[in-house]
Amino acid sequence: MSGGLRTVLLLMEGAESGAGPFGIPMTIWQLINLVGFFAVLLYFVARPITNVFRQRQLDIAKRLAEAERQRAEAARLEVEIHERLAKLDKELEEIRVGGVADGESARAEQLEQAGRQAEAVANSAREQIARHLESAKEDLRALAAELTTKSAAELLSAEINDEDRRRLFEDSVSRLQSGAR
Repeated sequence: MSGGLRTVLLLMEGAESGAGPFGIPMTIWQLINLVGFFAVLLYFVARPITNVFRQRQLDIAKRLAEAERQRAEAARLEVEIHERLAKLDKELEEIRVGGVADGESARAEQLEQAGRQAEAVANSAREQIARHLESAKEDLRALAAELTTKSAAELLSAEINDEDRRRLFEDSVSRLQSGAR
């Protein structure tokens, strides 16, 4: 005999000593009560608990999938940020190189402009010096002419006598008379 059947027979023998409701031995009645209790417990407690655990498992799976999605998004953003940083570094280097080149160009242009201005100032100074020199030459010529005239007048007045003066006077008068006719 098997162990389960032997247990049922023993229970039946002991049950004959005490009868429960409906003439069912007390041990069997207790066994039915225990099975019923477990069935009710299973129906009202185990199923909701199983549902809660199943829902919890589904929530965890959803969260895990969301975490994986966020991790992938974070990795994509990290790559994008690194690319942007590399691009910014490259642009900054280009701007720096361009700035240096622009600075050198501006410096060369300013030097060239300063050279042109210096040349213009020098030309202006030369022109002004030439004008002053020409003016000084004119002043010297006028002074030399005046001095020559004075010297000639003094020489003539010292060397011309009264008779020469009278003869010059008569020549001048005769010229005037001949010119008036």
